Amino acid sequence: MKNILITGGAGFIGSHLVRHFIKKYPQYQIVNLDALTYAGNLANLKDIEQSPNYQFIKADICDKEAVEKTLQKNNIDAIIHLAAESHVDRSILDPLAFVQTNIVGTANLLLCARNYWKDRQDVLFYHVSTDEVYGSLGETGFFTETTPYDPHSPYSASKAASDHLVRAYFHTYKMPVLISNCSNNYGSFQFPEKLIPLMIANAVNNKPLPVYGKGENVRDWLWVQDHCQAIELIFHKAKIGETYNIGGWNEWKNIDLVHLLCQLVDTKLSRKPGATTQLITYVKDRPGHDQRYAIDSNKLANDLGWKPSLQFEEGLSKTIDWYLSNGDWVNNILSGNYKEYYAKQYGG
Repeated sequence: MKNILITGGAGFIGSHLVRHFIKKYPQYQIVNLDALTYAGNLANLKDIEQSPNYQFIKADICDKEAVEKTLQKNNIDAIIHLAAESHVDRSILDPLAFVQTNIVGTANLLLCARNYWKDRQDVLFYHVSTDEVYGSLGETGFFTETTPYDPHSPYSASKAASDHLVRAYFHTYKMPVLISNCSNNYGSFQFPEKLIPLMIANAVNNKPLPVYGKGENVRDWLWVQDHCQAIELIFHKAKIGETYNIGGWNEWKNIDLVHLLCQLVDTKLSRKPGATTQLITYVKDRPGHDQRYAIDSNKLANDLGWKPSLQFEEGLSKTIDWYLSNGDWVNNILSGNYKEYYAKQYGG
């Protein structure tokens, strides 16, 4: 499988994955299909956009004609599907957008792939999903690959539905599929609506650091490049039909994470110790806020030998350094100029 379609490849995780495959596998042809919605940003891939084994196609995964044309024209024999609406807060405000992209879009991709591949078994549909499909944990325990689905937000419900569709194509049509469910990713190029880049951007600009409720919700954090390495392993070595959970073994209460971030920002910007902490502001909790996520990645470790390379403190420090060194990227996003930036840089 050397002609690979990566959907959502201009997004946060997708751009890292595209770069990873482009650089490590020059013999592969990588096609990046992305609709360039608000969180898609071709500036994320500027360093590899001239690579001979890379091609970008602007299209929506819900567009049947565009997907069919992409598969046929590029002789695609593997799909790694990351395109999705992914922010819980936005799903609460506009749930139908998540149904459309995450459910209808995935259904369209599956249909087009099956129509193009027929009954071929030397192909692969790899669906990248989230741990949020499992719901919420108490103070103990971990999500495993056999944890029952119990989504609590329109976002997680839409991702759960897409997971079920992929498995249905495996069982009904014998399509070769794989699924992975990951914990919270962090790293460079993440759109600043998400917790870590939002806190960094606000801290740098001395703006309030909004923390939901008392900040006691717990998340497991996964460095995005470790995630890409896990996807690479699963893509090449996993048994067809399997599901793998990918987590960082890095559980943090939101408030503890924010305090650590504040300490690092103080040090890096030569501020008085505790100065950034004064920006923390507690805000009303969001509806249906899951208390705790934690992933058991032992299946992935035991079957394929994967383990995270970074502990959270080191990864967070690297992430802050990137945002401090890439102010133009951040400012283009925060100023709302990204649409004009696309038009100027890429003609559309």
